Amino acid sequence: MKALQHLNKYFYKYRFRLIIGILITIIAKIFALFTPRLIGASINVVSDRVDGKITQEVFENELLWNVLYIVGAAIVAGVFTFLMRQTIINVSRFIEYDLKNEIYQHYQILSLNFYKSNRTGDLMNRISEDVSKVRMYVGPAIMYTMNTITLFVVALIYMFSTAPKLALYTLLPLPVLSITIYKLSRMINKRSTIVQQSLSTLSTYTQETFSGISVIKSYGIEPRTNTEFESLSVENREKQINLTKVQALFFPLMILLIGITNLIVIYVGGVQYINGEIENIGTIAEFIIYVNMLTWPVATVGWVTSLVQQAEASQKRINEFLDTEPAIK
Repeated sequence: MKALQHLNKYFYKYRFRLIIGILITIIAKIFALFTPRLIGASINVVSDRVDGKITQEVFENELLWNVLYIVGAAIVAGVFTFLMRQTIINVSRFIEYDLKNEIYQHYQILSLNFYKSNRTGDLMNRISEDVSKVRMYVGPAIMYTMNTITLFVVALIYMFSTAPKLALYTLLPLPVLSITIYKLSRMINKRSTIVQQSLSTLSTYTQETFSGISVIKSYGIEPRTNTEFESLSVENREKQINLTKVQALFFPLMILLIGITNLIVIYVGGVQYINGEIENIGTIAEFIIYVNMLTWPVATVGWVTSLVQQAEASQKRINEFLDTEPAIK
């Protein structure tokens, strides 16, 4: 991530907004994680009523309060999630604005020789497509990373405090996913760079075609121009598809992981309940909800990795121009 260190000055500039956004993220996830415990408690209340341990009045009263708590926690979590997006995503737009201005101002001081050796389409692609890729890193990638870390930490604390052995079995598939994501991210980085270069070539050809349209019409070479453009478009499409094929592996892996983890929770939790190691049946339901709540964080690990790899490739291309010194100062 060396190329992305160029953005550190912008993170420092908007540090207070980011800190507030991170705090809001933590609060939102804590309230969201109240729900599994409340549902587990509700199932335990139903189980106690079936076994005759509590009266109908106590059963209805406790169940009603649990439902109200669940609704209240969901509303609070929703409000803080909205504020989280408003805070962190807005920062990404501010950084996008600043970075585009920095690139544009640098373009203006570069010498004419620079413009003779670089095509206009490529210059336009780096200030538009590449900056957009970088914005996804400074906004959604950071937001979902904090979201994932907070959710995992709080959920794991709850899980280990409730049933340590069951929590340990639940985490078994995660190392396999981590290794797979590492290998896929390397492939994504390489293919993202190729895609961005292909987009630059396509943008350059389009720009040159529009600029020289009078010459093209004068010589009647529209068919040849169309053929060349179609060839470049097909080549770009194939490179985009190659990138998408690798990215598409993340979600099937996530579904497989969650399915296996749910089976582990049901089997191990069921055995522990039968053997008396777990006192309440609601604990199993609670763990299943935790596992499914961790579905999106597991997915975002892959998605965020992909975003960071693409941003790294794009920022590297941007830095090539920003590091270029004008011949005449």
